[in-house]
Amino acid sequence: MSQTLTMLAAAAPLAAGWSLHSLRLRRQVEKARHDPLSGLLTRKPFEERAKRTLVGGPRAVVVIDLNGFKQVNDVYGHAAGDAVIEATGQRLKRWSLDHGGIAARLGGDEFAAVVSVYSLADLRWAMDGLGEALREPMEFEDHYLSVGFSAGVIWHQSHSSVPDLSQLMRCADEVMYGVKQTGGGWMAASSATPAYRTVNGRRDGRRGTSGEAA
Repeated sequence: MSQTLTMLAAAAPLAAGWSLHSLRLRRQVEKARHDPLSGLLTRKPFEERAKRTLVGGPRAVVVIDLNGFKQVNDVYGHAAGDAVIEATGQRLKRWSLDHGGIAARLGGDEFAAVVSVYSLADLRWAMDGLGEALREPMEFEDHYLSVGFSAGVIWHQSHSSVPDLSQLMRCADEVMYGVKQTGGGWMAASSATPAYRTVNGRRDGRRGTSGEAA
């Protein structure tokens, strides 16, 4: 009996050390799944979770681009631009959680979200609330910085078909691009079929394609 207790006592520090190592490893993995500046999910983990989320019921897929972000960088410097990205991430995260969803930073000043939306009235209310949150001025040093936003939305209602997240995001992205050309705001897609061709895996006309940069 005493030998067993001795063995257990010797093993206890090893078990504690392994548990601590496992906890640190899980934290490192989770940290790697989040953008360090905005605090939001990065693209790949967002897409993994979004695919599961879309199966749960009516959902809105939203692609967002900030208006005036380049001007903030040019006038106030990149530290100010980082502050805008950080504040946008915090606001978008709160908004997505309030609407039972998830959000991500796709890169640069482009973001995405999938949220629960049960009617067109619910969609308008949610998106108007997002616009108010993102347009609210943010304080940086001795300045108040303001940016606008452009968003494309597609409402997925079907329970009978397996949603294609890539296609839904492309449709939302196309609408966002059109909205951005007219000054900003948001608009819902009228079709779940993309209208633009794809170049290098992205909508023709976006950065990374041979067309004009968006």
